[in-house]
Amino acid sequence: MSLGNNLDTLYRQVIMDHYKNPRNRGELEGDTLKVNMNNPTCGDRIQLQMRVEDNKIADAKFNGEGCSISLSSASMMTQSVKGLPVEDALRMSALFSDMMLGKEIDPAGLDLGDIEALQGVTKFPARIKCATLAWKAMEQGLHEEEQA
Repeated sequence: MSLGNNLDTLYRQVIMDHYKNPRNRGELEGDTLKVNMNNPTCGDRIQLQMRVEDNKIADAKFNGEGCSISLSSASMMTQSVKGLPVEDALRMSALFSDMMLGKEIDPAGLDLGDIEALQGVTKFPARIKCATLAWKAMEQGLHEEEQA
């Protein structure tokens, strides 16, 4: 078996682990940013909640329905951005978008962790919107917070 096949298998396992055992699924108590988004082409729906304190994402949770790619991505995203300054979370989102477009990325100090497992999605253009749904929700929520 080639290294590429082993990596694909590992990535599939990481994605399925986040799908079957989602991190940060649920609701936050108290005053939070809430963003509802859906992907009408496949029916994925997500509600993202974030608590921003001192220009950092203090906490993030999600609820929703959808395919393994969209829910795994939401799990990975909430896990990755918790504790990050808003600016770094937005930079990570931009990196993720570039990765989904098949561009070479330089994480430059950001730990992508499990998120790298989603890079195989680029081979399936119809699934890219599934992978980016939670990220777009985060961006929208943070931009709305900036405007407030």
